[in-house]
Amino acid sequence: MSQIRETALVLADGEVFEGEAIGAEPARGAATGEVVFNTVLSGYQEVITDPSYAGQIITFTYPHIGNYGTVPLDNEGRRPFCRGVIVRELSRRRSNWRSNEDLSAFLERLGVPGIAGIDTRRLTRHLRDVGAMSGAFGNATESVLLAAARAEPGTNGVDLTAEVTCAQPYTVGDGPYRVVAIDYGIKSTILTHLSRFATVDVVSASATAADILGRNPQGVFLSNGPGDPGMVAGATDTIGALLGNVPVFGICLGHQLLARTLGGSTFKLKFGHHGGNHPVRNLASGSVEITSQNHNFCVDVDSLPTADITHLNLNDHTVEGMRCRDVPAFSVQYHPEAGPGPHDSRYLFEEFATLMQRGH
Repeated sequence: MSQIRETALVLADGEVFEGEAIGAEPARGAATGEVVFNTVLSGYQEVITDPSYAGQIITFTYPHIGNYGTVPLDNEGRRPFCRGVIVRELSRRRSNWRSNEDLSAFLERLGVPGIAGIDTRRLTRHLRDVGAMSGAFGNATESVLLAAARAEPGTNGVDLTAEVTCAQPYTVGDGPYRVVAIDYGIKSTILTHLSRFATVDVVSASATAADILGRNPQGVFLSNGPGDPGMVAGATDTIGALLGNVPVFGICLGHQLLARTLGGSTFKLKFGHHGGNHPVRNLASGSVEITSQNHNFCVDVDSLPTADITHLNLNDHTVEGMRCRDVPAFSVQYHPEAGPGPHDSRYLFEEFATLMQRGH
């Protein structure tokens, strides 16, 4: 049995949680990031590899993580961009015919530090009370970890899309429609859904409108991604030049960027929405969709003069979807592709295909 490596998590407000080190060794003795919690019951590999977690340390509220190991095909990004992982209990044995590696080895191989043995219920309650905040964990002293936590800037005022976007354009799928997807941190499951009806050119977050329109797309997709939408350089200028020329569909950060392009404003939620069980009401049909979510920022409901709200979160009544009145464009805050999560909202990809079919 491997030797237990005692470690501690220290939050910026001085709260301390003792535990056991798992995964990779933190660089310089401390892993730092914005500590958030995720409520999924399964799908931990997809969560860890979601590029939208760049700059964050993920706390899993489900107490037993790693019991079915990891599978290469289930990765949502080319590598994990999260700063670390916090769990109550790490499974010491995996049981899954698809699995080829346990979670601890997966984290170690990909350079992701983690901490187990934490009372994640107490940590989650604390984050709900005071809000998501910076933290640090590792084998350094508590005073060093506290200083590191307080020096960590978190996700406010930082352009994290530059860290996760693709370096070069690439193409996936061979469907009849031609779509350009702007990669602000795109998940592989999104590309799987788009490629069922489109040939998808994926371009970097820095691509200009001229570059995108030069590819003669029938639709443009604005992807999910990490961090503060107000800091994504050039995004609103690019999206503004696309609107009216081609149908646009946005998810998560893409939704926030579309809203800001329309003159809307965004703000940071107290502890964000991270999980696979958020109820959202479709205002057109009245139905309730159980959704997968991962975002810390949100669109101000009163700041959208040229768009109609289409979906609302039933937990806190925040904006979950909108549709433009004068141009063919719509977006949602949540993740209809799931990966992981429920499939209630996958019809939105069909709506994007229908919008392109109409040719306006």
